[in-house]
Amino acid sequence: MRQRTAGFRLRVTARALVPLGLVLAAGGIGYFFVNYQGITVSGGAMEPTYRMGERLVAERVGAGGIRRGDVVLVRVPGRYGDLPALQRVIGTGGDHVVSDGDRVTVNGKPVAEPYVRRDAMPPALDPYDVRVPDGRLFLLGDNRGNANDSRFFLDERSGSVAASGVLGRVRKDFTAPAATLALGALGGVLTLTGFGLWIAGYAAKRSAATRPAVTGRW
Repeated sequence: MRQRTAGFRLRVTARALVPLGLVLAAGGIGYFFVNYQGITVSGGAMEPTYRMGERLVAERVGAGGIRRGDVVLVRVPGRYGDLPALQRVIGTGGDHVVSDGDRVTVNGKPVAEPYVRRDAMPPALDPYDVRVPDGRLFLLGDNRGNANDSRFFLDERSGSVAASGVLGRVRKDFTAPAATLALGALGGVLTLTGFGLWIAGYAAKRSAATRPAVTGRW
């Protein structure tokens, strides 16, 4: 009788854990893959900020959520072999971007760029003066001496790219992505535990059902 009761309790617990675990797993892991993607840096254009082979997490973001200074993963038709490129947003729609070949100003204000790799820059770079069209972005690599960025496409709409081509924005803080994955992992553990308890409860039920009845002597 005790074994049958124990088996019943195990099955009841399993019925609670399995659905809860599936919800948490689907919610956590599903949310991560809908809102984030893992990427591997494949070139040196963003050194020293991000180096070749480094693993990053990019957050999916709408065109209206992109800001100056964001590092974005962007796909530009006809450029880079149609492969995604990692570059930094210097100007957004309507911005006036000017450079003397070294320092950059946006709307007349100098841009502080501590991230730029200056030790690898050529002695002189060509100056430029552009107005970024609405809905587009002016992008530069942090390694200006080794970045095939907006500077080299100035005759194509001032070198700008469509904001709609942005696939994601690199996150500096991994708290949210890590939390969603941890939630999904917890859901997986609860689901497996629930299935284990269900099997144990079913085995206990079968054992109790097949055990011969014990009769006392007269």
